[in-house]
Amino acid sequence: MLELIKVFEQVVESGSFSQAGKALNMAPSSVARNVDSLENRLKTTLFKRSTRQLILTEEGQYFHQESAKILQDTNKLLAEMRGNHGIPEGVLRISVFESFGNLYLTSLIPAFLELYPKIQIELELDNNVVDLNSENIDIAIRIGTPQDSRLKARHLLTNYTSLVATPSYIQQHSPIKKPEDLQHHNCLLISHERQRNYWYFSKKQVNKKVSVTGNLISKGGSPLLYAALQGSGVLLLSDWMLNPYLENQQLVKLLPHWTATHSEQGSGEIFAIYKSTQYPKPHIRVFLDFLVEKLKLMALVNAR
Repeated sequence: MLELIKVFEQVVESGSFSQAGKALNMAPSSVARNVDSLENRLKTTLFKRSTRQLILTEEGQYFHQESAKILQDTNKLLAEMRGNHGIPEGVLRISVFESFGNLYLTSLIPAFLELYPKIQIELELDNNVVDLNSENIDIAIRIGTPQDSRLKARHLLTNYTSLVATPSYIQQHSPIKKPEDLQHHNCLLISHERQRNYWYFSKKQVNKKVSVTGNLISKGGSPLLYAALQGSGVLLLSDWMLNPYLENQQLVKLLPHWTATHSEQGSGEIFAIYKSTQYPKPHIRVFLDFLVEKLKLMALVNAR
């Protein structure tokens, strides 16, 4: 019965028999048979089936609510009985936006795998927002908290941003003494999939919204950073990407007395997002703990 419940819960998480099959390494037909068997044993229908989607019935919603507790309590009990002998293992699927993945995650993963050799990591460097359930992702690292109430988030970094350009660009172009001056400059832009791009500035009680244009737009920050280093334009980007180039003076801060952001609400925070459950799987939990600790140490070093 417990195995049938596990299959049912994975179908709810994944949203389809085929996606649940991928997560469980089972054929979709086997997943469907398991759900049928569970419904027969319960003498009730758990899903409304259609060619497009699976929807929980009222009985299915109640069963999902109660059975999730059973699985969580079971996992907790097994973990308690194993004590320290339960070494985290399994496949850990991580989606992270490319700049953060390249600069931070790829350098940390080897040390993590040395600590936990039974864990296998599948890493996706992708700037598109993924659906953790349908795409079978365990952890997604993104800027901003999730809107989906089924997801949880752990804070990793505060995403401070700075306005920068190379010394050569500053010398060769008109001065930038106030935010409005940027309208006369080539600005390297993060793609927000909208017709016009704006940068937001604040200083004490003054707030300004400036329309900016440029000849390079990218979903990721790396292409924009490389272009800025070649003197192609003015860049607004996260400090964790800019710090090495500010230290060696390849880039210089502009309008230092203003706080510049991509959004009116600020530049946001970076979070590790994962599926909401009272007891995350051990290999997910240890990776989150490892990542939070390492990034905290790196932030302290950078702050000195």
